[in-house]
Amino acid sequence: MRLLIFSDIHGDTSALARLMEVEADYYFAAGDLCDWGRGIERLGPVMQKRADRTYVIPGNHESEQDIARFCEQFGFHNFHGQTIELNGYTVAGLGYSNPTPFNTPGEYTEEELAARLSKFGGLDPLVLICHAPPMGTKLDKVREGQHFGSRAVRNFIDRNQPAYFYCGHIHEAAGQHDTIGKTQGWNAGKRGQVLELDALVR
Repeated sequence: MRLLIFSDIHGDTSALARLMEVEADYYFAAGDLCDWGRGIERLGPVMQKRADRTYVIPGNHESEQDIARFCEQFGFHNFHGQTIELNGYTVAGLGYSNPTPFNTPGEYTEEELAARLSKFGGLDPLVLICHAPPMGTKLDKVREGQHFGSRAVRNFIDRNQPAYFYCGHIHEAAGQHDTIGKTQGWNAGKRGQVLELDALVR
């Protein structure tokens, strides 16, 4: 089973069209399809041929309401705070970022991120898709010594050790992979990452 996870399109319809040409069983948009909530409706038709298999969470540039309307209009699945069972794994999604200096529409406090992530605690095996990367990793590194990820996301990963983790938000880290304990993590970026999810034998 192939999952395609991508993030931070920021209105780039050409990049989005390339992603939609990739054959996958499920498509996960991990936030920031647009800028400041504007023009998101232009992206719907580009994704629509995959609509029944497309799951969307808000980034920090979209509100929950923006994504709810977008999904309803184009037939996508609103995956913010939701889970789906695939091949014996639970796939969970949580949008928004930790606070930024820019007061964008989709920001949670670290406490709120922790509270919302807590509903996924104990799910095993877990594939976790967030907009916000974990603090202090290759996934949130802007440059040497500068990390802008979420403490709450990092704490959740440290404690729960999901099998796989995907995020976006930090453009400079797009495409980066890191291992956090037993968790294999990627910053998906707008080029996207494919996860081959083999069925679990229990």
